[in-house]
Amino acid sequence: MSRPYSSRYFPPPGPAYKVNGKIRAREVRVIGVDGKQMGVLTLGDALTLARANGVDLVEIAPNAAPPVCRLVDYGKFRYEQAKKDKESRKHQHGTRVKEIQLSPKIDPHDLGVKLGHAIDFLCEDMRVKVTLKFRGREMAHTEFGFQVIDKFLKDIAPYGHPDFAPKQVGRGLHVMVSPLPRNKRAKNPRLLEGEGVKAAPPALTPAVATRPSQPVNATPPRKTVPPPSPRTTAQPSSGFANNPFAQLEIK
Repeated sequence: MSRPYSSRYFPPPGPAYKVNGKIRAREVRVIGVDGKQMGVLTLGDALTLARANGVDLVEIAPNAAPPVCRLVDYGKFRYEQAKKDKESRKHQHGTRVKEIQLSPKIDPHDLGVKLGHAIDFLCEDMRVKVTLKFRGREMAHTEFGFQVIDKFLKDIAPYGHPDFAPKQVGRGLHVMVSPLPRNKRAKNPRLLEGEGVKAAPPALTPAVATRPSQPVNATPPRKTVPPPSPRTTAQPSSGFANNPFAQLEIK
């Protein structure tokens, strides 16, 4: 029964290597387990030699004449190749290109922002493509565009150098800037500012600073209560404080 959808299996990225029985060449140049050349052998002899050593026969150079094969464990071989590819990708920032777009009437503040972005890219070993576009009647005064490009390249000189002189293509100017070597390149000013900032200790508030010092175990003085004043007139004792019948005379 056929499936209603295609298979979801995707082969792993990277070059595909032919292993053992998938190799179709009649003769192959064999590299031994220790990395030494073993000469040109027939495919049957190479497979027998691989079985005797308990490894696989991997075709590493199919375009050579004859193809080059290596005696190695295929799982270990794939692990080593993946590790090498990962290490090589770490140093590929120089091949990445970032684009910065300018205009002949760009504001000085905007130009400074664009310059900061370009410096960040160059300090990360990336190439920068500077593009300036003319609009409408600006094509009649292209010299202003060249002045903006020249000022931009002059400010960015401590971090990168242009690969060629700015050239006009259609309605725009283009120039490619490559980063300088690390030992000749100036440091990123933003990183220098970040390193110079130090957190200051928190200051005391005025209320806390002007508070007088007191001993920790000091007990507050007790308040003296004055004695009650004696009654001037004696009142007959009764069960109520305000007896309404106290002044009543009984005959």
